[in-house]
Amino acid sequence: MKNEMIIVLDFGGQYNQLIARRVRECNVYCEVKPYTMTIDEIKALNPRGIIFTGGPNSVYDESSPHYDKEIFELGIPILGICYGSQLMAYTLDGVVETAPVSEYGHTEVDVDTTDVLFEGVSEKTVCWMSHTDYISKTPEGFKVTAHTPVCPVAAMACPERKLYATQFHPEVMHTKEGMKMLSNFVYKVCGCAGDWKMESFVESTIQSLREKIGSGKVLCALSGGVDSSVAAVLLSKAVGKQLTCVFVDHGLLRKNEGDEVEAVFGPDGPYELNFIRVNAQQRYYDKLKGVEEPERKRKIIGEEFIRVFEEEAKKIGAVDFLVQGTIYPDVIESGLGKSAVIKSHHNVGGLPDVVDFKEIIEPLRMLFKDEVRKAGLELGMPEYLVFRQPFPGPGLGVRIVGEVTEEKVRIVQEADYIYREELAKAGADKNLGQYFAALTNMRSVGVMGDFRTYDYAVALRAVLTSDFMTAEAAEIPWDVLSKVASRIVNEVKGVNRVLYDCTGKPPATIEFE
Repeated sequence: MKNEMIIVLDFGGQYNQLIARRVRECNVYCEVKPYTMTIDEIKALNPRGIIFTGGPNSVYDESSPHYDKEIFELGIPILGICYGSQLMAYTLDGVVETAPVSEYGHTEVDVDTTDVLFEGVSEKTVCWMSHTDYISKTPEGFKVTAHTPVCPVAAMACPERKLYATQFHPEVMHTKEGMKMLSNFVYKVCGCAGDWKMESFVESTIQSLREKIGSGKVLCALSGGVDSSVAAVLLSKAVGKQLTCVFVDHGLLRKNEGDEVEAVFGPDGPYELNFIRVNAQQRYYDKLKGVEEPERKRKIIGEEFIRVFEEEAKKIGAVDFLVQGTIYPDVIESGLGKSAVIKSHHNVGGLPDVVDFKEIIEPLRMLFKDEVRKAGLELGMPEYLVFRQPFPGPGLGVRIVGEVTEEKVRIVQEADYIYREELAKAGADKNLGQYFAALTNMRSVGVMGDFRTYDYAVALRAVLTSDFMTAEAAEIPWDVLSKVASRIVNEVKGVNRVLYDCTGKPPATIEFE
């Protein structure tokens, strides 16, 4: 990567992706790396700055993640956040211990506005705290730059060594002036110029794809979702008819979606590429029969994707590259270093060990979802395609809790269609990050007419999010929800109850499985 770079060293914090996302909002390229990364590997990347994430551990516990003291001697600016601040203090001979009073949530913090990190920040500002340990004594050479009534070192700094730390989380939206603090670190401490722009990413990616592929044949895994669609258009711009897009209709798509994808990317669409639609619905239903465990479903669906692509590749002759629409949250959620695996993504952890291609190309691998959309607009893709609802690779397979059957697919397709239709009619779909209907595996007693029923419960989901790493449940007007529920139980056979999911991310994920 030719851009200037900030590295986020991950010590197990839940906001690792969010920190990287916020830095990129400052137009500076940023990657999340595991704390097991060596000093030599860091030097090789030549970052302009390093950010330590938070984490659930206590630094004085020997089993907790630590880092070599040498990192503080590299001359590279470092910002420690939460656990990262405590790690900085502990490693440099300060004192960290259990706090007499823990702090969680919105907290008013007094900051020293003469410190570069807090330039332009209010003297009293609301920040997001989440800690049971605290820094009771700063290392030699550090000054306290922020405090609360119960946290004597809410922030500290050693400007001479370009070392900064905050006990609170500047990256979360609850810290009202957090972006200003991160921007100060990136620009005023690290001296970045801000050269991470989507326009240059699209141009350089198309050029690098041409160089890498040469005259080779390319097969693209096209689901019709935003990510794979943008990846397909990138490749189309780069190599044209050398690209064959294979669209696998696995029977787990939303209602009418297969035909919609074909209309955009098929022979009558605007893009220069070859398009193949594979109707593999029954094949997937057979493979998923009796399978209830979510990770197994994801693995099966991911492996079948590859098997279908291999078969299609053999039909069209030798294929050199397979293209996938993997994006950065997929990579991180599938496990980064020693971070927790949240869920396997079919295009990351779900791949089988043996793939019958020379190489896999993932041009969007380092982009967040909103960056993918920006790339799509830069490529001239229509807005309705770029801003369509996100849809997971395993499709409705992860919106059906428990075993997947053709009948359950029908139920969730119909319920989802009604939900989306009524939201659109009411104008309630504006600004929603994602919304869909899912099928629970709960069956309950109901009554319709004079008859007892024992049918499924459908769960409705709608969230507000900008980056899909964190999300909060949307407040859908009750009259809209009531109408949706009424239509679903009356029009969708097999459903007698409708629920609304009010859970945010975290602790839940946006999808059900």
